[in-house]
Amino acid sequence: MNRHLIALDLDGTLLTDKKEISERTKQTILKAMDDGHIVVIATGRPHRASIHYYHELGLTTPMVNFNGALIHHPTDKKWDALHNPMPIRTARKIVDACYDLDVYNILAEVMDDVYLDQYDEKIIEIFQETEKDTPFNIGSLKHKLKDDPTSLLIHPKEDHILQLRNHLTEYHAELIEHRKWGAPWNIIEIVKKGMNKAVGLQKVSTYFGIPKERIIAFGDEDNDLEMIEYAGVGVAMGNAINELKHVAKHVTHTNEQDGIGVFLEDYLKMKR
Repeated sequence: MNRHLIALDLDGTLLTDKKEISERTKQTILKAMDDGHIVVIATGRPHRASIHYYHELGLTTPMVNFNGALIHHPTDKKWDALHNPMPIRTARKIVDACYDLDVYNILAEVMDDVYLDQYDEKIIEIFQETEKDTPFNIGSLKHKLKDDPTSLLIHPKEDHILQLRNHLTEYHAELIEHRKWGAPWNIIEIVKKGMNKAVGLQKVSTYFGIPKERIIAFGDEDNDLEMIEYAGVGVAMGNAINELKHVAKHVTHTNEQDGIGVFLEDYLKMKR
């Protein structure tokens, strides 16, 4: 059997809208692992908001977090982890631009430490979705943020989104990548230049000796574009953005319709 590397985005892909893994998809993934295939999580989420699902699937593989800015192995500290934060000087310039644009809020993550510019219950709720005791440092990022951040998250006013993204492209394109979250949150996520999920897949597939044509990757949003293009078997969910469906080699059912489970059963010729 030719074993495959199966890369799973979380939100809108592996997870249902209730942020759960459906039973059919879970059983299909577990069967694929029993058959010798390798399953990894590749997400924009930080480690602390992904590890619950990692353990739920019983994974013992590396994990790609922060859209590739952190590639590490949760259960093997000897594994050669890669952490690529953005320079704090760049982060501070972006924070200044956000103040000028009067954005609603700015959040910085340094690995699993979270810095929030202004207290905001809704944002805290999102980031404490899986870990109720996530430590938040609340206060002006200009003064609180001392280390190179793994990522910056900006919550701009809706009529400022285009202006902000144009500013990021015009003044910081050589140093950062910026993405927009899907609805209902108009959040702009920023990581260091060159960081994306494909970088993580390349490192993990090399580690396991799996060629690109045997990488199956699932995603739904614009932070999955490079990964879906890179994978030999790039699969867009039925609920994916149109841009992703255009670059994907396959389109499966939605995250609410066991899209991952249905595709793997068919593609890997698994018996239900």
